[in-house]
Amino acid sequence: MELSIIQVDLQNQLHCTQVVKLLNDYMKDPMGNNRPMPTGLGTQIISGLKKHSGFLGFFVMADDQFAGLANCNVNFSTFQAKPLINIHDFIVAPECRNIGAGHFLLRGIINYASQNGFCRVNLEVREDNLTAKSLYKKMGFTDCVPRMMFWEKKL
Repeated sequence: MELSIIQVDLQNQLHCTQVVKLLNDYMKDPMGNNRPMPTGLGTQIISGLKKHSGFLGFFVMADDQFAGLANCNVNFSTFQAKPLINIHDFIVAPECRNIGAGHFLLRGIINYASQNGFCRVNLEVREDNLTAKSLYKKMGFTDCVPRMMFWEKKL
């Protein structure tokens, strides 16, 4: 099985379909919200991503199969005066787990960032997502120093 990385093209209907499919896989997973995507949300996601100028997405392909997805946002580090990539969603399809797709996808994002002048790649991970944390640690991700917390105010 050959793995490859392609950038998400939201003008390509197949890519849009696969973004929604992989996000649904993520939502159904216990590390998501353990429920399928609500009806109509996929269309809203694609519409919103198309309007979001900072969106940057990547697929990992296993031969011709869409094996995983990383939905990222480009942000800017004022302390470094350079752009950064924030990985917001990171999904490997259940049928493609344990073939190295997650490692390959994360390595592809890191390489893209390095080759394009980004100062870092950051991500968020659930504290109880031991599988993801293991992958991220293997790829060199660590807690921020000083340690940061992810806070939110729902609107």
